[in-house]
Amino acid sequence: MKEVVGADTKARNTNKYDVDGVPALKEAIPLGLQHIFAMFLGNVAVPIIIAGAVGITGADLTILIQSAMVMAGIATIIQCYPIWLVGARLPVVMGTSFGFLPTNLVIASSYGIGGLLGASLIGGLFGGALGFFIKKVRRFFPKIVTGTVVLTIGLSLLPTGIVSMAGGSGSENFGSAKNWLVALLVLAIVLFLNRYAKGMAKTSSILIGIIIGYLVALPLGMVEFTAMREASWFSVPQPFYFPMEFYWGAILPMMIMFIVTSVETVGDVTAMTNGGAGREPTEKELSGSVIANGFTSSLGAIFNSLPNTSFSQNVGMIAFTKVMSRYVVAVGAGFLILAGLIPKMGALISTMPPAVIGGATVIIFSQITLTGIAILTSEPLNERAKIIIGLSLVFGLGLSQVPDAMNGFPEVIKLLFGGSGITIACFMAIALNLIIPEEPAETENA
Repeated sequence: MKEVVGADTKARNTNKYDVDGVPALKEAIPLGLQHIFAMFLGNVAVPIIIAGAVGITGADLTILIQSAMVMAGIATIIQCYPIWLVGARLPVVMGTSFGFLPTNLVIASSYGIGGLLGASLIGGLFGGALGFFIKKVRRFFPKIVTGTVVLTIGLSLLPTGIVSMAGGSGSENFGSAKNWLVALLVLAIVLFLNRYAKGMAKTSSILIGIIIGYLVALPLGMVEFTAMREASWFSVPQPFYFPMEFYWGAILPMMIMFIVTSVETVGDVTAMTNGGAGREPTEKELSGSVIANGFTSSLGAIFNSLPNTSFSQNVGMIAFTKVMSRYVVAVGAGFLILAGLIPKMGALISTMPPAVIGGATVIIFSQITLTGIAILTSEPLNERAKIIIGLSLVFGLGLSQVPDAMNGFPEVIKLLFGGSGITIACFMAIALNLIIPEEPAETENA
């Protein structure tokens, strides 16, 4: 087994759906579009929230949304086809991260959008530099830690899927029978095709479910075309549209957040290779993914984009479809760039009702959870492992759902841990793994 894992990647991948596989465009386009539909709304939601918090509207808001799409596409292509050491050479889908949102809101409110982009530029360089030291810190991420992080990522996404199925946060008809009808229809179609269909109908089951759900939502009045009518036909992102400003009060929290999101990226890549290829990631893959995570965020800041990181829902899609081809994801990223350069195209995709997306993605989120469980149970769980996993989940998921429990802590601690159960679970798992002594049998095996 060790010989297979250590073999050259190209020799290991011969199927058209493996990492180096190149399916025909008639297959790659729909499979790539699946990834874009799964992440699109989440990718543009972050700049919209930030803009609303600091009063950015009109053409300035359009620039933020356009930049988010174009830079997410470029960052994804770099992950798929690295430049030097920058990139994992894996189908890692990148986008503006909700993990940064609490910190972004505080920085933007205090220092403006220029201060936020300046902090993103410096923080991204710092985050990218972390990737060069993966080999030295890899020992802090044994299976007990990475499995716990992946499991927490999956569990923390499940409420997001339910919220989408019910109509999306802030929806006027949240929880209506209409939303649930469409969402459950999409889910049923995806499950049926994945279970009983063959060929492209099976591998593109998520896209087919989304298309049918969209067509059903149209006569039900769930699709709004106003944004599409108002969007322009062509626009190119302008570097430094928002002049950058640099403040240590903004830069330091951003640097800390890049440490946190680097841990999440390690978890995503681990889940991807385990769920899609049945193996652990190599040090080169982990290093490249973290380097790209940081450096593409710095590049994005120059073009008015907020920090990027890997999207966990797309990791779940790979585990569900078993399509690991980076070519497929790069094709999807090309459409994402087009959506940024052609605002009408991006506006059309944004008309997708949350219930349709929720019905298609809730099963993807469940796959991430199951991948985490598979990593943790690949070896028998002893009492030490149960304590580490249990306490990490208790504090990770518990504190993230009850953030007021940390009201007495300093603001920087609340920023780091108050909104991210993944961060808390990761730090707890690392700390407990180092503190709790290994059991005698475990030591002998090591």
